[in-house]
Amino acid sequence: MANPAVADLIARSNRLGSDPRNTNYAGGNTSAKGTETDPVTGEPVELLWVKGSGGDLGTLTEPGLAVLRLDRLRALADVYPGVEREDEMVAAFDYTLHGKGGAAPSIDTAMHGLVDAAHVDHLHPDSGIAIATAADGEELTQKAFGSRVAWVPWRRPGFQLGLDIAAIKRDNPDAVGAILGGHGITAWGDTSEEAEANSLWIIETAAAYIAEHGRPEPFGTGLAGYEPLEPAERLAKAAALAPHIRALASTDRAQVGHFTDADVVLDFLASSEHPRLAALGTSCPDHFLRTKVKPLVLDLPADASIEDSVARLEELHEQYRADYQAYYDRHATPDSPAIRGADPAIVLIPGVGMFSYGANKQTARVAGEFYINAINVMRGAESLSTYAPIDEAEKFRIEYWALEEAKLQRMPTPKPLASRIALVTGAASGIGKAIATRLAAEGACVVIADLDLEKAQAAAAEIGSTDVAIGVVANVTDESAVQHAVDAALLAFGGLDLVVNNAGLSLSKSLLETTVADWDLQHNVMAKGSFLVSRAAARVLIDQKLGGDIVYISSKNSIFAGPNNIAYSATKADQAHQVRLLAAELGDHGIRVNGINPDGVVRGSGIFAGGWGAKRAAVYGVPEEELGQYYAQRTLLKREVLPEHVANAVFVLCSSDLDHTTGLHIPVDAGVAAAFLR
Repeated sequence: MANPAVADLIARSNRLGSDPRNTNYAGGNTSAKGTETDPVTGEPVELLWVKGSGGDLGTLTEPGLAVLRLDRLRALADVYPGVEREDEMVAAFDYTLHGKGGAAPSIDTAMHGLVDAAHVDHLHPDSGIAIATAADGEELTQKAFGSRVAWVPWRRPGFQLGLDIAAIKRDNPDAVGAILGGHGITAWGDTSEEAEANSLWIIETAAAYIAEHGRPEPFGTGLAGYEPLEPAERLAKAAALAPHIRALASTDRAQVGHFTDADVVLDFLASSEHPRLAALGTSCPDHFLRTKVKPLVLDLPADASIEDSVARLEELHEQYRADYQAYYDRHATPDSPAIRGADPAIVLIPGVGMFSYGANKQTARVAGEFYINAINVMRGAESLSTYAPIDEAEKFRIEYWALEEAKLQRMPTPKPLASRIALVTGAASGIGKAIATRLAAEGACVVIADLDLEKAQAAAAEIGSTDVAIGVVANVTDESAVQHAVDAALLAFGGLDLVVNNAGLSLSKSLLETTVADWDLQHNVMAKGSFLVSRAAARVLIDQKLGGDIVYISSKNSIFAGPNNIAYSATKADQAHQVRLLAAELGDHGIRVNGINPDGVVRGSGIFAGGWGAKRAAVYGVPEEELGQYYAQRTLLKREVLPEHVANAVFVLCSSDLDHTTGLHIPVDAGVAAAFLR
């Protein structure tokens, strides 16, 4: 049974972390001190439970806590070698752990262990950071809080900061917390309830002070021509720009994107002061570690053409990379980690919104959320005073901190399709759903496109959160509907890398029974539909300059001639030749085009369940429930083909193992000699 102090700590952390007004995702930490029985001596021992490195307060559970012996942690003060060797103290925390120690202790552990309070919170509220980054933050702290909140000048997180806060609490008996210059807040209490109340009081008091004393236009007057476009127009422009921006943001390594046109972003970009403020960058370490030291800002009005915007973005990107390299060169020392990439993580487009980038969708989304935090911080600081973030030398010390590098090295190895974005048509069921599920399992972000929006969204929800999969409606016979689905992928994940033409239907009729309407329907869905999807996707893949994959789910029937399926087999042959044609045309852009030729997939197939199975069973003279076994017995391997087998082949085609393969059709038919490729 959990110690009561631990239960209180988890509950408090979850409440504080679930409200973005209190702290950003994975930002800040909380702690509790208490007593347990040492299983070795049988004597009581004082312990510190503190959120471990990399955890998130809103979702914190007990395994996410580091557990340390308080006497040994505090004894480290006697051997502390000073600020110049402060990083050594993190390794020293390992010698203070209780039992297996739980999660890895974070750099902020000293802030919690050395402060003489049973419960301590460290948070990153926008209102608190606004005061912390104001040019006269110390004076504002006194005005807003009086003697109840102390001011701590900027200091990089670590053991010395813990000593500083401990001394401030000792010397200021009325204080319930502190504003950490350039960084955030801390608060304490004798009980969990008191610590939480003090944290919330600081946050709410700071917000109220800004609201009461701040000037009405902290970002200056409106900037003519930079007002937000109408919603439909700005989404269209965002989708048009997305492939080009992703190409720039992925110069060093492929990135996944996130787009937002939130009012806070649009209002900031419509203000006269946004160029100055954006150039100053963010201040809170949690912010700029995600957003980089500054964003790339397009300096054109909202109605600038796509062509002009792309050309200017390319110029600005070249300058951004040069500036970032110069920043690295100014501050790097012989033992600094290697430069991690010079591309922007945040790209701001006036009148349109913000693109943010990361190794996966969650990282990209959180980077954007952090920049919104930064805008809120700048608004508060500018309304009271002047925004004055920590200087770039201090930012570099944190961005290229050996401890941050060690944290990155502990990250799990990326999955094979990490950073890739897939669009699968007809993916709400059957083969398409199996493909989408497999691609997501291998690390891809997946857009499930289907005629039935409700089913598409349900299938996406089965796969994971919207950071992993989304469902969109798409009638592949409609040019505008196809473009809408591709645009949805661009706005959800910032780009597109992998397209699977899977949408289809089957009409089992003889030549004389097949009507013109039957023929047109079959060809519209699969031949025309595949053409429309491939054409829309190819435009994106070419603009992104990252290569990509287009996969057609064709059929053994594209080669094998069987009875009573003239329309279906003919359109499958059309798809099969599209593979060869597009492989030849798109190869210069690094785009690979391949196909899969399955045998009849009965189990889990929407097509077979919709009547095709009964008709094919009638053709072969077998009961419908035995059709799968019938197909299996006519193969060389005597095995039934399932949706997962087709999905396996798609994954192999899109993996790095076959990155030199294009124009290929892979049979997934358990061996049908009549369908052998010649």
